[in-house]
Amino acid sequence: MNYQWYPGHMTKTRRMMEENISLVDIVIELVDARIPYSSKNPDLDTLAKNKHRILLLNKCDLADERATDIWQEYFEKQGFRVIRINALKGNGLGEVTETARSLMKEKIEKLKARGRINVPIRSMIVGIPNVGKSTFINKYVGKVTAKTGDKPGVTRGKQWIKLKKDFELLDTPGILWPKFEDQRVGLLLAFLGSINDEILEKDELASELADYLRNITPGLLKERYGIEEDGKKPYELLDESAAARACLTKGGVNDLTKAARLLLDEFRGGKLGRITLEMPEKKEEAE
Repeated sequence: MNYQWYPGHMTKTRRMMEENISLVDIVIELVDARIPYSSKNPDLDTLAKNKHRILLLNKCDLADERATDIWQEYFEKQGFRVIRINALKGNGLGEVTETARSLMKEKIEKLKARGRINVPIRSMIVGIPNVGKSTFINKYVGKVTAKTGDKPGVTRGKQWIKLKKDFELLDTPGILWPKFEDQRVGLLLAFLGSINDEILEKDELASELADYLRNITPGLLKERYGIEEDGKKPYELLDESAAARACLTKGGVNDLTKAARLLLDEFRGGKLGRITLEMPEKKEEAE
C-alpha cells in the first residue's frame, strides 16, 4: 500500500505559514512521542529558520518512558527546547509559557529599554494532523477555542489566540509534507491515524501493525490475544486475533475488518501498553 495523503487545504496552509512566519518569534511544534521523528514535519525546519523552536512531545503517557528520554536528548542536541506533555490531561503545559518567556527574555528587555512597555510574545503553533494540536490549545487556553475531532484535518484556517497580555498564539491547520520519501514514515503515520483512515485499507494496515509490533515488542500479541507470533504472515496474525476476540461475521467467518478496527483502536488508545515505534539509532540506520 502506498501511504500518501496531502489534500488541497494543506497546500494553502503551507503558503499561509510562509506568509505569516515573520510575525512570530517562536515556533511551537507538536509531535507524537510514539513516533517523534516521523510525526515531525521536515519542511518546518526550513520555514522556521532563525526562529526559536519549542518541541512538544505529546501523548508521552502512551510512549515508552526510556525511549522518550533518548528522543528528548536527541532533539535537544539539535537546538530544540523539548517539553513532554499530555495535552488531554494538561500535563506539562505550564512549562510551555515559562520556556517561551525565557527564550524571549533578552529581546524583551532590550525593547523595554527602548521604551516599549508591553511586548507580546508571538508564537506559531504547528503540527501534523491528529497529533493533538487543537486539544493542546483548548487545554492551554482553558476554554474551547480550537475545534477538535478524531479525524485529521479538522482545523482549516489560521486564528490568533490571545492567552495573556504578553502571549499570543497563531494556530494553523495540521500539515503533512507533499511526498514521503520514506514509506516507513507514511506507514507509522497511518498506524497513529495521521493519514485519513477512509483512504486506507484497514485490514492491510492492521496486518502491517501486527507484524510491526511482533518485531519491536516480541510476545505482546501472544500476551494480549493468546496467539503464536513466530512463522506467521502479517494477515495470519490479524486473522488469529479476530478468532481470539470472537470477531465473526453472521456466517461464523473471522471478521478481519472488525478485528482490524479493534487492533488499531487499542493501539492508538494505549491499551496495548506504552509503545514507541521508532528510535534515533534505527532512523539513522534507515537513512
